[in-house]
Amino acid sequence: MNLNTWINQKLLPAISTTSKAQNKHSLQSHQSIKLSVLTQFFPPDYAATGQLIEELVKQLVQKGTSIEVFTSQPGYAFRSNNAPTVEYVEKIKIQRSRTAQLWPGRIRGKAINGVLYTLRAVLYVSRAWHRNNILLVTTAPPFLPLVGYIANLLFKLPYVCILYDLYPDIAIALGVVSKRSWLARLWQAINRLVWLNAKSIVVLSPGMKQQVLEQCPQIAHKISVIHSWANPDLIVPIAKQDNWFAWKHNLVNKFTVLYSGNMGRCHDIDTILEAAKELQNEPIQFVCIGGGAKRDELIAEVERLGINNFTFLPYQDKQVLPYSLTACDLSLVSVDAITESLVVPSKLYSAFAAGRPIAVICSPYSYLRQLIAEANCGSTIDNGDSHALAQFIRLLNRDQQLAQRMGQSGRQYLRTHFTPKVISEQYFEVLRQAVLADEHENLPQRHIK
Repeated sequence: MNLNTWINQKLLPAISTTSKAQNKHSLQSHQSIKLSVLTQFFPPDYAATGQLIEELVKQLVQKGTSIEVFTSQPGYAFRSNNAPTVEYVEKIKIQRSRTAQLWPGRIRGKAINGVLYTLRAVLYVSRAWHRNNILLVTTAPPFLPLVGYIANLLFKLPYVCILYDLYPDIAIALGVVSKRSWLARLWQAINRLVWLNAKSIVVLSPGMKQQVLEQCPQIAHKISVIHSWANPDLIVPIAKQDNWFAWKHNLVNKFTVLYSGNMGRCHDIDTILEAAKELQNEPIQFVCIGGGAKRDELIAEVERLGINNFTFLPYQDKQVLPYSLTACDLSLVSVDAITESLVVPSKLYSAFAAGRPIAVICSPYSYLRQLIAEANCGSTIDNGDSHALAQFIRLLNRDQQLAQRMGQSGRQYLRTHFTPKVISEQYFEVLRQAVLADEHENLPQRHIK
């Protein structure tokens, strides 16, 4: 047999067979993502991160992804302290830690609960790693991504991190820890270790990406900017006259300014209060729904000042949100200047869906300014410029057609950019690439075996 005959009869068919096998392997990888999700918050807990993860996994499971969620017992804005230890919802296995929720309203309590949940997550991964081929780890709690690194180190399980908030940067910005403290330096070193070994990093804004790159420029190729989202089929604009929530709380005949969500240390509440003081003798009602570290402080200050244009309500159940979010004429979103690019307000996207104009209080350098300008759905206000906020409220109160156009424009912008379907496609591609990359890296070793 000459060389040409051997090539045609032996080598080329072998290459073709190998190529088909590899293509088949790639196709199977595309269809067989076995995902394990670690997040402390998940419904029936009503933390925003938990609600977002629930919507994301429901979308991913529709694409053929096998999903397990390991979470904690509810402890954030929920009436019950217990949920099923194991349950299946729409083909998603949900397993809940037995970790107790200790003092959830206090910083130390949250930290302890976070540590206990993280330890439980390590035990979960040690038992469940063989059932999955990719791990999705959130920063809820902030040090949870370390579990991804441990899983990769011990079991070669690849992981993807979602960075909801940047720690210890937030703690440093708020003065909780010193930038030069051993804790901050250790935390930053762990972050770099986790990021360098992750298959991919997901951040929620361009500003967050820049913050991460300043600390770890080597991972530029791993970072994906994927925004949060809201479901425009769940949150649909409802006229106040037809909204039972607006009638219940006497908001139908008042121009209502709504702040719905966490009133935490990263949010600018002072600018809102000062605007309310300026408008206290005008037919304007401010409604604050939710909780957070600054909520009690705001209530105390409103009582001290004796102003009566505030209504405070607790977090609302998910089925109430379509009514509470649309029982207003203007939605407020705020980020404190010192935590710019360290956090992303998820409430912005539900405000888009509600079809109401939006006023965003933020720094002059915030990425939120570009979003609001592109959506043409409202105005951005400098931190501390309460008069500008009051003037914008007056403008919308006078010009209801302008308010309507802004609300419609924002909702349309959400539909084209930030729906669960649009965003889940981006997450699915990140996970698919991570699985393929891991299999490609390990293929030679598996072939030898």
